[in-house]
Amino acid sequence: METYILDTNLFFNMEAGLGFGQKTEEVVKNITQKAGVLKKENQAQFMMPPRAIDEFLSFFEDKKQPFINDFLSAITIKSPDISKIGFSATVFYHLIDDIRQRSYRGLAIGEDEIKNAGQIMQGAGNLSKKEFEIKIGTVIKTFRDRYRNATRTKFLDSVTDLDLIVLAKEQNGYLVTSDEGVIYWGRQFGVKEMPTAVWKTHLPEQAGTASPTTGR
Repeated sequence: METYILDTNLFFNMEAGLGFGQKTEEVVKNITQKAGVLKKENQAQFMMPPRAIDEFLSFFEDKKQPFINDFLSAITIKSPDISKIGFSATVFYHLIDDIRQRSYRGLAIGEDEIKNAGQIMQGAGNLSKKEFEIKIGTVIKTFRDRYRNATRTKFLDSVTDLDLIVLAKEQNGYLVTSDEGVIYWGRQFGVKEMPTAVWKTHLPEQAGTASPTTGR
């Protein structure tokens, strides 16, 4: 029986190319039906760690909607047993080196934008609070965008990301995600992956897909 570890972004990133629908509710309902049939036929199971479930639920104002409860009952929610799983030390050397390089890039970006701010404010004179915020706002936005890209792109920026990778390793399951950072580090940790664009075709044909209108 195949095991698939699902990331939260599958249900909200409509550009992932899953083929399960164009809206979140439709995607959740279709995956729920797939999961239920495959689980019943003992062909596959869909798993998510508790932190990923918390993240998933945070997107909904009403967390007790029937389709959400159906989904939670169709998948397996499990934390990875971090006391028993082991990884090569090489991965951690790579991780520390990556963190060091990202910190350096972030520092360099900060220095650049401080210089830019100084040049912009030079000769500006006495400004009102609103005028100051407008003038410096472009620098702040640029800094945030550049800093975020330098420090977070293709990186593990949450414990939830690590949960997904460790659970996939523990279960020898396929990691299913559209997050570039999770994909990249999943490869470093040596887990199996399933590209989102082909995941649906990889699943057994016996499991039907819900109707876009009824979800059943």
